[in-house]
Amino acid sequence: MYPWERVNPKQDSTLRIIHELYSRGHEVAVTHPPNLTIRDSVTLSLCKTIVGANKVSTSIPSFYKFVEFTEEMKELKHFDVIFMRDNPPMDPLVLNFLDSIKDDVFILNAVDGLRETNNKIYTAAYYDPKRELIPATHVSKNIDYLLRIIEESENDKMILKPLDGYGGSGVIVIEKSAMHNIKSLLDFYINRTEGKSSYVILQEYVEGAEDGDVRVLMLNGEPIGALRRRPAKGDARSNISAGGTVEKYKLTKADKILCRKVGEKLVRDGIYYAGLDLIGGKLIEVNVMSPGTITDINKLNNTKIQRKIVDYLELVVEEISDRKNKSELIKIDTDETIGD
Repeated sequence: MYPWERVNPKQDSTLRIIHELYSRGHEVAVTHPPNLTIRDSVTLSLCKTIVGANKVSTSIPSFYKFVEFTEEMKELKHFDVIFMRDNPPMDPLVLNFLDSIKDDVFILNAVDGLRETNNKIYTAAYYDPKRELIPATHVSKNIDYLLRIIEESENDKMILKPLDGYGGSGVIVIEKSAMHNIKSLLDFYINRTEGKSSYVILQEYVEGAEDGDVRVLMLNGEPIGALRRRPAKGDARSNISAGGTVEKYKLTKADKILCRKVGEKLVRDGIYYAGLDLIGGKLIEVNVMSPGTITDINKLNNTKIQRKIVDYLELVVEEISDRKNKSELIKIDTDETIGD
């Protein structure tokens, strides 16, 4: 996950999952991508394991303040679950490390799924020929092509954002009335790093975007919580980290249909936990690396989303254990038959 020192104990979603796991008596260890290593063909990581509390504080900020760790190298294949929580984009080499243990540990989300969804191309490439679920979306770093798309668009507005952004960073509304500025804007976004060009996303402006979006948390293909995010005055971004506010939200029938269709694909792709961003009944983004909003959904609905997540993890681990035990029994019976 991201560094422990950067956790905001009053708001952080990952901390709430950790607290729920530890409260149930599970061993919980935290590590970071730079700590990964391979030694003698064994994949390890320098981990900080939570220790010391016989009685776990029900106050999550207090738990964070007083938690203690022991630090040691651990073999990753000995964990039951590895829960990936980091800001995108993920270093592809991290996935190469995880490839070596993916058959031994339940990784959430699956390595191949993380590889496929590591940036916003996953949503842009979603097969939706009738544009029922996804607004018209273009991914490119060809400035002339993008200018042509803007000029030919039937809409006066479009959304421009970096391919690898998160938390609302770099998301802006562009308007045809300002075409004389758009070329320089595209040049800034695409060539912002000296000697390297970057892809951008140009997306159809969905009516209602000025009123914010809906964040839906998905677990194993099903919605488990949602809220509406409203942008700050004068801002196009609804992200809480960008100053947006939140409101209670109940999924509509259309929302549920969209979640079901998208959820089926997520599970097929090994994405068991994700955050969907919806505007006007359209899917804008799929967030798989570290979707937040657990704390806000909890407050708005007097619930604890982290309990559903940990319930799911415990069920998966139990099912995996049952399959292994059954496999061992079959192997023993086979061996005894051969011996006879």
